[in-house]
Amino acid sequence: MGITSATCIAWTTASYAAEAPVIIAPPEANIAKTKGPLQTAVFAGGCFWGVQGVYEHVRGVHKVVSGYSGGDKNSAQYETVSSGKTGHAESVQITFDPAVVSYGELLQVFFSVTQDPTQLNRQGPDTGTQYRSNIFYADDTQKNIAQAYIAQLTKAHAFPASIVTRVDPLQGFYPAEAYHQDFLLHNPTYPYIVFNDLPKIDNLKRVFPKLYTNVPVASGY
Repeated sequence: MGITSATCIAWTTASYAAEAPVIIAPPEANIAKTKGPLQTAVFAGGCFWGVQGVYEHVRGVHKVVSGYSGGDKNSAQYETVSSGKTGHAESVQITFDPAVVSYGELLQVFFSVTQDPTQLNRQGPDTGTQYRSNIFYADDTQKNIAQAYIAQLTKAHAFPASIVTRVDPLQGFYPAEAYHQDFLLHNPTYPYIVFNDLPKIDNLKRVFPKLYTNVPVASGY
């Protein structure tokens, strides 16, 4: 299946371009980098094309898959999720090496570069509950770090408005259709990508040079 007119809106005006990153402190509550098995994190922050593209450039990340979280398996298809009535959010599943990059560092990138956590049920030109800001935690450790970080950023007035990012238990992650995977890597000149997502990659490189890698990983799809 190819790109449809319903897919992440292809605004071509610079007025919808990605905003400059917000420089924020790292989370005070975090997990020390230690050798161990690969771990996963699931975040939602607007159209999954850009979020996937950002994390594919983070050192220590082994794979990033675009998909759906927050609803049930039967409704995890793009055309259905686009109705905004399934409970799903466009999400990414990040597989990472905890000896190289911590969960807290992934969260710092999430809040600073990938999206605006003060926008309710939207990101840039995309509107609807499926584009909400959402952290889906796999265990109590991820939950506690995410909640503590939001409290930390709120107390520090890191953003000009209230953070609306939800923190919910991960009930399931369902990979999106193949044509959504690695969309930024495969379509770097697509107007939506040029105006909304490539600036996020530049922001990652500028703000987090030690985390940035210019050799992106692919989803494997």
